[in-house]
Amino acid sequence: MPTRAPSDRPLNRGSSSLSTTLQAGLDGLAVIAITWGATVIVNDGVFSLDYVLALLALMATMAVSYDQFGVYGQHGSFTAQSLALLRAWLVSFALLLLLAFALKVTATYSRAVLAAVFFGGFAAQLAIHVGFRVVHGAMKAAGHAAPALIVGTGALAEHLHRRIESNPWLLQQVVGAVKVNGARHSDAPENGDALPVLGTVDETVRLVREHGVRNVYIAVDLNASPMIEEVYFNLLDRNVNVHWVPNIFALRLINHSIGDIAGLPLLTLSETPLIGTRRLVKELEDKVLGGVLLLLLAVPMLLIALAIRLDTPGPVFFRQTRTGWDGRAFRIWKFRSMVVQDAPAGPIRQATRDDPRVTRVGRVLRRLSLDELPQLFNVLAGEMSLVGPRPHEVRQNLEYSHKVTAYLARHRIKPGMTGLAQVRGYRGETSDLREMTRRVESDIEYINTWTLWLDLTILGRTVFALTGKKAY
Repeated sequence: MPTRAPSDRPLNRGSSSLSTTLQAGLDGLAVIAITWGATVIVNDGVFSLDYVLALLALMATMAVSYDQFGVYGQHGSFTAQSLALLRAWLVSFALLLLLAFALKVTATYSRAVLAAVFFGGFAAQLAIHVGFRVVHGAMKAAGHAAPALIVGTGALAEHLHRRIESNPWLLQQVVGAVKVNGARHSDAPENGDALPVLGTVDETVRLVREHGVRNVYIAVDLNASPMIEEVYFNLLDRNVNVHWVPNIFALRLINHSIGDIAGLPLLTLSETPLIGTRRLVKELEDKVLGGVLLLLLAVPMLLIALAIRLDTPGPVFFRQTRTGWDGRAFRIWKFRSMVVQDAPAGPIRQATRDDPRVTRVGRVLRRLSLDELPQLFNVLAGEMSLVGPRPHEVRQNLEYSHKVTAYLARHRIKPGMTGLAQVRGYRGETSDLREMTRRVESDIEYINTWTLWLDLTILGRTVFALTGKKAY
């Protein structure tokens, strides 16, 4: 069975602890204090109802965006956590400003107060996060960390070791690992950071006693799972915490996570990311930004339609059945860029460079990717998203579903006008299987890492990816 590298993406996105709860509370109090202070200073001691409502709205947007960006996830480097905080704060403030514009109340609020809250609020929260990290790091360095033992010596065990050691929030210290019978691993660590092997799995109980281990992590391959029961029952009377870290990374995971159902633990291997508030955020993004883009581009689209009608006979729009979210078919909108002809039977004929079927106007449209603009209608109809895997022709899906692993998993999220694969250059004609494989891998990476910030980043990069050697 092929083994994939363990993912840095946290499985349990809803975990909480006393530290994170306290941290979130202090963040909220800091923003409240700075808002109150700035308002009182600028408005001669008055903290009016308008600012109270604005503060409540900011708290609400923070709750949503901070959850989306995993601000309080106890993992990752300080840089990654700081960037997550910055992105979440920017989105929170942007949503607040959009709400103010929509309600036409921007004139009510002082620019000085907004600037103070924006810069001061972020600085205060960053200071709080630094403080928490320093305190936890100092406690771990001072030896206030519970000894931990890892059962397993493979890639997953090594990855788990690095994650525990590099996480200042987790007050644990890995003393070493035990080798599972039949596993291959060097007993001598190659460097100081490597995971030392202290013995075999049969010596687990002795090692727990000798090293005062408080946490045991079972990190083994799927084919070694039968030994878990034996290890667990051997440790049951030793008053240690036993954790199972199943090696699911040999599978092609789609938006994996951990949860529960009716009180039973649930390990989700494949799931659409568009559930709950995440689906609501994606819908709002598409409807708001899609509507704005359609208004801004209405006149250019009318001019393009007129040019198509004057250039060659035939309809302005090209309609074709594509596969969408969860395999549902829909009719895509595009500006017609080729001469009108009967749909060919047999193998798929993709557009190629200097394709004789492309019209004069169509060549310009395809070069600038303007033929895709009518898909804004699909976005507003809920059939597509602004960002997502590009929808392929039905016959193309049938062809590649038998050649590329997890090809149809691209449909676990709405198809998009642009996507991660496109801004990486995987667009246009796919001349060989490797190109399609890279495109599919990028699409699945997008599904597994989707956030609002990622969408905004891709939309920004799309502006620079509209033209290129594959735009024809």
